[in-house]
Amino acid sequence: MSGTVSTATATESGSRGPTALQRLTALARAELALLGRNRGVVLTALLVPLTVPFSLRGAVDKMNLKEAGLTLGAVMLTAALGFTFLFAVYASLVNAYVARREELVLKRLRTGELSDAEILTGTALPALGLGLAQALLLWAGCAVLLHTGPPKAPYLTVLGIVTGLVLSAALAALTASFTRSVESAQVTALPLVFVSMLGSGIMFPAGLMPDGLARICAFLPLSPAIRLVSGGLTGGMSAYETLGAVAGALAWVIVAVFAVRRWFRWESRR
Repeated sequence: MSGTVSTATATESGSRGPTALQRLTALARAELALLGRNRGVVLTALLVPLTVPFSLRGAVDKMNLKEAGLTLGAVMLTAALGFTFLFAVYASLVNAYVARREELVLKRLRTGELSDAEILTGTALPALGLGLAQALLLWAGCAVLLHTGPPKAPYLTVLGIVTGLVLSAALAALTASFTRSVESAQVTALPLVFVSMLGSGIMFPAGLMPDGLARICAFLPLSPAIRLVSGGLTGGMSAYETLGAVAGALAWVIVAVFAVRRWFRWESRR
């Protein structure tokens, strides 16, 4: 893989050294090819966000959504986007980072021109692109099938999607730091997946939780991003709530990036 990156960047740049964009593009292309070979990860990343949320429709129909100012379409789309964060980006990237580390790909890449940030970002780009494409597809699908209509505050939904994608990638790199093997990657990713599904407003809207529980769950990593997505769809967030969600999302991104810089492992754990 490192040879592929070096050859591609050299060809594109001619006699001059490759730019950061060229290096990222070459690494992302190589990572996309590797991702396409892992059919299990690809199927999970594609199918879970597209199918699981709609299998919950029976349970959502029984919720008192009007009391919380929610609609069926907004709840379903928020859930689908949450599953995109967790499976298309987070879970698939935990597997990718661990696999590349154990295969010594990351170690070899560090001997070249790529910086540490470029290596991690380039590895994450295919999953982030997949997550963004799914978000747009789900947005369009819910608009047609569930008549959600346009978001009341689209800038909040866009901000929630962007912060959710970035944070999911950073959390994946952090989780990979403590994961010993590709086989155990699915296990180490489960705690955050389950906690986020149940507490961050993905499977159960935060507006329907008891106040005490909702305040506690608001501190979970993906909760601010999910609140921004939901608030943008319904337009039901006050300025104070918006500032709180934005601050929470940015704080988690900063903490996750700092933790990755501090604890990410580049050497094989074998």
